[in-house]
Amino acid sequence: MDHAVEPARRRLLGQLGAVLAAGTVAAILPAAAQGVASPEPAAAFGPLKRVRAGDLDVAYVEAGPAEGRPVLLLHGWPYDIHSYAEVAPMLARAGYRVLIPYLRGYGATRFLSEATPRNGQQAALAHDAVAFLDALGVERTLVAGYDWGARTACILAALWPARCRALVSVSGYLIGSQQANAMPLPPKAELQWWYQFYFATERGREGYARYTRDFARLIWELASPRWRFDDATFARSAPAFDNPDHVAVSIHNYRWRLGLAQGEGRFDETERKLAAFPTIAIPTITLEGDANGAPHPDPAAYAKKFTGRYAHRTLTGGIGHNLPQEAPQAFAQAVVDVDGV
Repeated sequence: MDHAVEPARRRLLGQLGAVLAAGTVAAILPAAAQGVASPEPAAAFGPLKRVRAGDLDVAYVEAGPAEGRPVLLLHGWPYDIHSYAEVAPMLARAGYRVLIPYLRGYGATRFLSEATPRNGQQAALAHDAVAFLDALGVERTLVAGYDWGARTACILAALWPARCRALVSVSGYLIGSQQANAMPLPPKAELQWWYQFYFATERGREGYARYTRDFARLIWELASPRWRFDDATFARSAPAFDNPDHVAVSIHNYRWRLGLAQGEGRFDETERKLAAFPTIAIPTITLEGDANGAPHPDPAAYAKKFTGRYAHRTLTGGIGHNLPQEAPQAFAQAVVDVDGV
């Protein structure tokens, strides 16, 4: 840790202790780091960096001091690294080394070999994250995410706890299994997964390939019905879906969940462990928005999966599924808070 950075981080955590002792939860990040006053959030990101990691040539952005405590931020579907455009500078100002990779099938990340299956199963993405940390020489990190990113973050925390300092997970415990996904849900719950069933068909695959950007925008609107993002905000993220492997990885992810597509044998042992729904013992904060229009579990359903120091926060005010982008200050605050417990 950089010696100039550590005292600032300690002061920040000290302020947190005083706030919690008073029995309230308040924003303690500096006013300049609260995101709402930032007119150009895209400026938070410098040029893309690249690193070969496992199956991938990973494109990523980095913010904050190189000697800062690492925090790995993982995006979801169909979103991209710009979900963290306002979170990143907040955490960088607090002294963290912020790492935000494009997932397989997004942005400038590419497969190293044409022979590698364009696999979207949960274990593949988790192994990608571990390989990314290995490639950067990061032994231990805070890990945080939402949607696909939250699932990957939970898997890292459950199966590689020595690599994870603490966890922030939007919508809680998202580890799944093909066996569990085979169980039918009540009709209203099934309706929320309409796109999963659409993707199970060749018509759906072709439709997603033909109308990728329109499809992604529709998901943004349905998953966050009260988020009034503008055209420029969507246009900033949309090129990430032009990745040549995006459609294949996305379709495989949802077909694999339903047992309609095979995973890779090299991930069988990981999936076997995940099918047992392992508990998570590292310090964790889970977050949920009060207007999340995407399928998500009730916090009470997963609270017991976190056996270490744990807290849940539901954000009010119309916060939807893309919580880091819709409520960046609250998300950054959760990262700082979980690091101090």
